[in-house]
Amino acid sequence: MSEKNPIRIFVTHAFQEHEEYSRVFEYLESRDNFYYVNYSDPDGKPEHGGQEGIQEAIRNQIRLVEAVLFPVGIYAQDPWLIEFELKVAQAFKKPVIAIQAFGGTQTLPKEAMAAAVETIEWNDRLMTDALRRFGRGEEIAKWDVIEFDPDLD
Repeated sequence: MSEKNPIRIFVTHAFQEHEEYSRVFEYLESRDNFYYVNYSDPDGKPEHGGQEGIQEAIRNQIRLVEAVLFPVGIYAQDPWLIEFELKVAQAFKKPVIAIQAFGGTQTLPKEAMAAAVETIEWNDRLMTDALRRFGRGEEIAKWDVIEFDPDLD
């Protein structure tokens, strides 16, 4: 992934600002050489068209992405709309990566969690690795730590 070929992402938002939505971008920005384009627009709630207008706006935001990030803490803001975002992602065959609620205190309905291909903790490397694996199909090198006793002869 390069500046010329950034990964395209959508972060669930229910057309409302939320600290976990903002935190996703803080984590992504902290990673060197990780480039992305954010297709989510929490401020872009249509003023006209009612529920169908809102649904179409969500479809348009998700249609061209490679992966969807789902910060679980956002779910309580508008469960119906978050579930709709997850269903749209599934309909477009976009992988959904769930991020546990910050502090790990929130539980979700099984249907919402079943939409996720993986659930990760709040960690910048886990987040970018999951986006590369599921959004781009890239192999991610993981290192195993082997403990040894240097005093053994």
